[in-house]
Amino acid sequence: MRFKSTMYKLLFIPAFIFAFGAINANAQTNAGDFGIGVIIGEPTGISAKYYAGGNHAFDFGLAWSMGRNDNFHFHADYLIHRFDLINVESGRLPFYYGIGGRLRTGPGSQAGIRFPLGLSYYFPRDPIEIFFEVVPILDLTPGTDISGNSGVGVRFYFTK
Repeated sequence: MRFKSTMYKLLFIPAFIFAFGAINANAQTNAGDFGIGVIIGEPTGISAKYYAGGNHAFDFGLAWSMGRNDNFHFHADYLIHRFDLINVESGRLPFYYGIGGRLRTGPGSQAGIRFPLGLSYYFPRDPIEIFFEVVPILDLTPGTDISGNSGVGVRFYFTK
């Protein structure tokens, strides 16, 4: 089992290098609707966000979970951003919340419903977002349970 876990981690190293190389080559000061980056915490991996219009977005994560068992983790969330709650001198600092799903594969595989809550900071002149989130989870399989994720991350947005 340890070999499989190590292989998952080794597959992410080239993915991170590729993602950052592509991001640095194409990210510019005119931020677009699609961002990609990393999330560090539980889980740790690649994070992406697509703004579907206004304050609505879809968030995706492809990562490994280092909790009780080393598992491959995938999540997808629908998010609503509240840009009007926190005023800052420059940039934007929205609170966001939403609902989504999570799938963890490997030993102790689970599927559940995610309820993400977080804060993002968007830099005023750069296509960069930093974020912190806490995510209560209602696990549905293999049995009903309450768990959670949390992490910090950064995303670079591609130009329009």
